[in-house]
Amino acid sequence: MSTSTYIAQTSVPMIWLVLAVAGALIKTRNVTSPKARLETWQRWWAGAALGGGSAWMVVSFFTIPGVMSEAIGFKQTPFEFEIGCANLCLAVLAFRAASSKSNARERLTIGLGAGMFLWGADLGHLYQFFFKGDHAPGNTGGVLLYDLLIPAVMIALAVRAQRSERLVLLAGSEVAARAM
Repeated sequence: MSTSTYIAQTSVPMIWLVLAVAGALIKTRNVTSPKARLETWQRWWAGAALGGGSAWMVVSFFTIPGVMSEAIGFKQTPFEFEIGCANLCLAVLAFRAASSKSNARERLTIGLGAGMFLWGADLGHLYQFFFKGDHAPGNTGGVLLYDLLIPAVMIALAVRAQRSERLVLLAGSEVAARAM
């Protein structure tokens, strides 16, 4: 495999990160409210990055499991169906987190859940890389960043939104106390 082919294959998961960042930047370019900007970033990160990436994995693992196994550096097993189902769960949760009815607490919970799966997958990829010599494009590069960043950014954005909500509540209670 040529170096350019390897780089192209290992970079595929980054498409979802780029899509989320580009979408959020475009959508917030004229937004002045920090709260509205934060809400937009949370929704794009959940929907495009986690939801889009997970939905892509569902389709891939259900329709071309042999190709996916080869890309990761494994032989095909029934495990691909399980990975497809786990990603289906992540996609459903991500699209819920992207909805206007979701709040920071729900997004934080979804980010933590995604982290448990994706960070565990990252540890598995690293183990295979360092101890089993698996340098397949689906085991290195973009997938490592994707699995690390998706939940981390979701959690960070949700925590920031929660803190913002608390500050608004505190400011409101101080105003009410002064009025008494």
